[in-house]
Amino acid sequence: MDKTHRKPSLLLSLIPIIFLVGLLAANVFVFSDNASYGPNQMALIFAAALAGVLSLTLNFKWDEILDGIVQSISSAMGAILILLMIGSLAGTWLISGVVPAMIYYGLDILNPTIFLFAACIVSAVVSLATGSSWSTAATIGIALMGIGQALGIHEGVIAGAVISGAYFGDKMSPLSDTTNLAPAMAGTDLFTHIRYMALTTGPSITISLIIFLIWGFNIEGNAALGTVDEVQAAIASRFEINLFLFIVPAVVIFLIVKKVPALPALLIGTLLAVVFALIFQPHIVLSVTGADTFNLTSAYEGVMKAMFTSVSVETGDKMVDELLTASGMEGMLPTVWLIVCAMIFGGVLEKNGMLHTIAQSIIKLAHSTGSLVASTAGTCFTFNLTASDQYIAIVVPGRMFRQEYEERGLAPENLSRTLEDTGTVTSVLIPWNTCGAYQSSVLGVATLTYLPYCFFNLISPFMTIIFAYANIKIRKIDQTEKRV
Repeated sequence: MDKTHRKPSLLLSLIPIIFLVGLLAANVFVFSDNASYGPNQMALIFAAALAGVLSLTLNFKWDEILDGIVQSISSAMGAILILLMIGSLAGTWLISGVVPAMIYYGLDILNPTIFLFAACIVSAVVSLATGSSWSTAATIGIALMGIGQALGIHEGVIAGAVISGAYFGDKMSPLSDTTNLAPAMAGTDLFTHIRYMALTTGPSITISLIIFLIWGFNIEGNAALGTVDEVQAAIASRFEINLFLFIVPAVVIFLIVKKVPALPALLIGTLLAVVFALIFQPHIVLSVTGADTFNLTSAYEGVMKAMFTSVSVETGDKMVDELLTASGMEGMLPTVWLIVCAMIFGGVLEKNGMLHTIAQSIIKLAHSTGSLVASTAGTCFTFNLTASDQYIAIVVPGRMFRQEYEERGLAPENLSRTLEDTGTVTSVLIPWNTCGAYQSSVLGVATLTYLPYCFFNLISPFMTIIFAYANIKIRKIDQTEKRV
């Protein structure tokens, strides 16, 4: 910081944060589940404006603040481009039958004798395929609730299995917005983040599955399994379902393993899905256009629409229809908007030194890598409690701790993993958080009723802290290594 600038006090630095939390709380009260589709973005802008005004009292000029904003947004451009490409990939994976095939075959493992174990896996598969824990709960989750209750299983346990699987898939899917947001805030890339996150997520889901397996091992019966048959029949009535469709995700996984950069890997996955759509699902491509004849023009129009705008496939089953939707690049714009606004807020606080002041007050208590990760996790959970939004619980701590991780020689994936292991998964455990309110409403189970059984969500934060204190898979970097 320039010598002409005054160093902000902790009290002054907290004013924009407190103001932001107040606006976010008001947004949840007024707009409920829609808070992240505009209101929270405006809250970030207003909080950034307040921070900008306070910067003037610290002898900063507007041009300096603007430079901080531009630099902050520039650092997130890679993530924004990847998000847009993922929107296209999601659309083409839908019309090609890749996502429907994942759901179809995933339901085959639903064995009533191991219902909770299977329900968690099915939810994980669907969430991996769609990149959304919310759509998983609103579709397959509702079906699993009905089946489980018919089998006489406690509703809280069923919801816990569904949410555990859904949030595992949400965390690990490259289609998920939070999975893209976390590495953007930490300064790493998507696939590095996913590979590194698997180290803590794998043990967490394994322990959860063992618990569900033991819990429900003696459950017997086949009541309400017709619901699963109905879902599969509805999918099969519209799509050509076969194992060849898994070539598309297999190619993308291969590219990820070979460390191909995210953008070309996702583009290849998108274009390959277009080819499979034209081969196996020409009737679906035609239905997207509304045309009567399948020809070169209608084929081009269909695949283009799948990539840039919302598409859906109607089966006659309302629940399945809600699942078979994709929003294309257009659907990623609210998240892009949120990222830009968050980077504006973070850019101002970073430039005027407020973020550094807040972070340092916390970091003073964190003398080891373990305590630093624990402090990050605690900050994420605190924002989930106070800001009531998982995106804010990722964005603000990510900006707060990024520099400290770098100065301690810790690779940015250590931070991005902690943000997701805590910020993403604990949001659903809080009744007044948007995620907790949504899941409770959709599944018809009170948040505090399912909370004790969301084993994956409860274990994940502790797993990342244990890894840090035990110095397991904590990647270090050279102090001179250039940050992403």
